[in-house]
Amino acid sequence: MGVDFGVDLNPEVPNAARIYDYILGGKNNYAADRATADKLLSLMPEVKAGALANRVFLRRAVRELAAAGVDQFLDIGSGLPTQENVHEVAHSVNPDARVVYVDYDQLVVAHGRALLEDDPRVRFAIGDVRRPAEILGAPEVAELIDFSRPVAVLMIALLHFVTDDEDPAGIIAAFRERMAPGSHLALTHVCHDGVDPNLIRQGSALYDRASAPVTSRSE
Repeated sequence: MGVDFGVDLNPEVPNAARIYDYILGGKNNYAADRATADKLLSLMPEVKAGALANRVFLRRAVRELAAAGVDQFLDIGSGLPTQENVHEVAHSVNPDARVVYVDYDQLVVAHGRALLEDDPRVRFAIGDVRRPAEILGAPEVAELIDFSRPVAVLMIALLHFVTDDEDPAGIIAAFRERMAPGSHLALTHVCHDGVDPNLIRQGSALYDRASAPVTSRSE
């Protein structure tokens, strides 16, 4: 990567956000991330098509919601900035749309802030979806998001990094309780229906050694 974002890194530990970045064809990744991603793709080559389709869905959802009049977006578990980010898509429809990206990874947040520091309509906040109150109370969220009006909450490729014990349904409920009528939730999730259980186990084992384990679920 070659850029100092002012946070401590361990490039030897595969990082879920950087693995995803590599699968999408990005450059913000290290050798450990690429090695893990290559192993995953050798097990399940369809993962790449799924990742690309996931980005297409994200862009389509944001575009359609912005066109429907939603002008504030809370992107939780945003990952590393890549091409056609949420704010770029939203601003192509409504230049005044406000976007707050949230991630628990300090590298992601530092990178995002460095790229977007001059845009008053966009903020990056540190927060973990497992602690909704932390996100809802973040100063960056309070600055740009008005929960008395419709908001789009985005949880794209996020909840499979939340275990059953961490209560994903309860997490969603915490955000739903704050969302005004007319708000929307856009969500995608890894599903294991029709996939060889042995491949699922092997793929999950790769993430057990990375920054976040994966919990695949049925549709």
